[in-house]
Amino acid sequence: MEQENYSVGLDIGTTKIVAIIGKENEYGKIEVLGIGRSKSLGVHRGVVNNITQTIKSIQQAVEQAEANSGLKIGSVVVGIAGQHIRSLQHSDYITRANSEEVINEDDLEKLCNQVYKLVMLPGEEIIHVLPQEYKVDGQAEIKQPIGMYGGRLEANFHVVVGQVSSIKNIGRCIKSAGLDLYNITLEPLASSEAVLSQEEKEAGVALIDIGGGTTDLAIFKDGIIRHTAVIPFGGNVITEDIKEGCSIIEKQAELLKIKFGSAWPGENKDNEIVSIPGLRGREPKEITLKNLSKIIHARVVEIVEQVYVEIKNYGHEEQKKKLIAGIVLTGGGSQLKHLKQLVEYITGMDTRIGYPNEHLAGDSEAEIASPLYATAVGLLMNAVENKDKRRLKTIEEEQEREMVLEGHDEMGTATAAKKERKSVFDRWSEKLKDFLDNAE
Repeated sequence: MEQENYSVGLDIGTTKIVAIIGKENEYGKIEVLGIGRSKSLGVHRGVVNNITQTIKSIQQAVEQAEANSGLKIGSVVVGIAGQHIRSLQHSDYITRANSEEVINEDDLEKLCNQVYKLVMLPGEEIIHVLPQEYKVDGQAEIKQPIGMYGGRLEANFHVVVGQVSSIKNIGRCIKSAGLDLYNITLEPLASSEAVLSQEEKEAGVALIDIGGGTTDLAIFKDGIIRHTAVIPFGGNVITEDIKEGCSIIEKQAELLKIKFGSAWPGENKDNEIVSIPGLRGREPKEITLKNLSKIIHARVVEIVEQVYVEIKNYGHEEQKKKLIAGIVLTGGGSQLKHLKQLVEYITGMDTRIGYPNEHLAGDSEAEIASPLYATAVGLLMNAVENKDKRRLKTIEEEQEREMVLEGHDEMGTATAAKKERKSVFDRWSEKLKDFLDNAE
């Protein structure tokens, strides 16, 4: 199968690296063709801190996915997270030369490109510019201004910013692993694609993706992304606490957390004990499950409270900004027992666990529908969507070229030339964007 027909999402996490190959089937669902995962050794809190180890881990995951599917991986869509990610709100406007013409894609693109020119702090780069609402000649709360008349086009933007060095390091790892970087996207956005429904995004929802090294937050309201944040704590900190609190090695702490861990200490009886083999002939250790869940509880409360501060910063307590659909938990950390109840208790908001199975074809493996793979599935969806957009653009450009060649009557030639000019402008703005993206 040629590369054109399938796409690849690559999730470079703190605990695992997942490569997932898939394509869209005739029903618009994602059909997973192969998946590979490896232990992530060179990433700390979502940021690459050992290039060589990360390249090795990426290659392992990619080789496994290729062996599973019998396909060759060329280009990938990668997720970015980490404590260096921050977001800001920004408003900008353009004055249109001719207000007698309707607003079109070019105008929106011009406005977006203007935001990419924003001066950032040294060493920072804009990753995403996400339009929220538009204003046309002072008329507010317009979701889609294409086709309207107006001289002044304004918009509020949610701008996501990250460290240039971290982004370049990811790019370097991808290239050195023998792959092409097709696109880079914010991980909470990818996860939200995979686990949230359109109704939830309309009603207002907070997606909390609890990974190994970071906890990512994305807030939607009225179908638009309103707030994103990355909190530099995740499941690994809980494991670290168990390791310290019970004086055991990390591997045992991780197993304890997965098998017996609970975020709610009240449900364990005092006499429930688990025995852990000692190292090299030493006596086995006995740990009460009540103590274990107390250690987990303390750290989980801290993580959830930090996320709740971000939700309050967005303005959830205002009537107009209320998140009616509550909270959706996803990521590997969301599988912790009784976490849902604890989050509901702390925040007072309805909570559910998000599984990425809604967009997957019916015959997908049950394993892939786990919250663990939410980001990877989201990245794959992003890759498929981008591929479709590019394909459509190529078809449109071909049609325009044919129209230019066939444009006999003056009117036809004029419109065709105008269309041809638009695609030239498109190419120019893409070049500009590339230039800005690569600017140091």
